[in-house]
Amino acid sequence: MSLKDSITKDIQAAMKSKDKVRLETLRSIKKVLLEKEVSVRPLGQTDLTELQETEVLVQVAKQRRDSIEQYQNAKRDDLAQQEAQELAIVEEFLPQQLSDDEVAQAIDSIIAQVGATSAKDMGKVMGAAMQQLKGKADGKKVQEFVKSKLNG
Repeated sequence: MSLKDSITKDIQAAMKSKDKVRLETLRSIKKVLLEKEVSVRPLGQTDLTELQETEVLVQVAKQRRDSIEQYQNAKRDDLAQQEAQELAIVEEFLPQQLSDDEVAQAIDSIIAQVGATSAKDMGKVMGAAMQQLKGKADGKKVQEFVKSKLNG
């Protein structure tokens, strides 16, 4: 079952259970997926690949995290709480997130592969790391690990 089909099914369940937050969140995810689908049609593609679906979900989750941070800085805990609830729903559809240890091991491996030795090589490491860890780890977390390893 594709992600879009799964979300459509969950939308119906949310409507039946009258779960307003879940319903709105799922509809917003579906909207972004449909927009992405329309944007790839000129390339001759009719459906999104699993990687493209994951990219969309990562983007939506990142927007929610950024919103939470901004609301917390503005002392709007009510809005931050709502965004956190929505983020939890989005994360249900994302691949399992890697633990800090798993991210650290992956970054050590990538550093060895690209032959990075100093902070000057950060771009090479980040490029390879984000390609390998996309959807499995938060970009900010990956960046922090890479910085600490290369500056270490």
